Amino acid sequence: MKAFTLLFISLVTLASQAQAASPDAWASYNKAVVASCTKASKLKNVKPVGNPAQFDDKVGYTALLLHGRYPQAHMKNQPGTELCLYNKKSKSAVISEWDSVMPARSN
Repeated sequence: MKAFTLLFISLVTLASQAQAASPDAWASYNKAVVASCTKASKLKNVKPVGNPAQFDDKVGYTALLLHGRYPQAHMKNQPGTELCLYNKKSKSAVISEWDSVMPARSN
């Protein structure tokens, strides 16, 4: 009987730890991703495009598309797009230009 009770308590404890994160926890995490990504961006007036894309924990990254304007004089304030990969473990962001995913605008 003691073994059954101990097993039951162990299973209940494990099950309670496997619950999903609260909406507030996700909102806080998304806010941290946006802050880290916008800080790492080289664009001016940078804004997130949509919400962060959550990948499986096995991957360890969250992706966020950013849009802003190139600050370099030779770029003449052209719009630009960047892809940010946020490392969940290190809580750091890496940026790559991603203009090729945006359709060309016709005038």
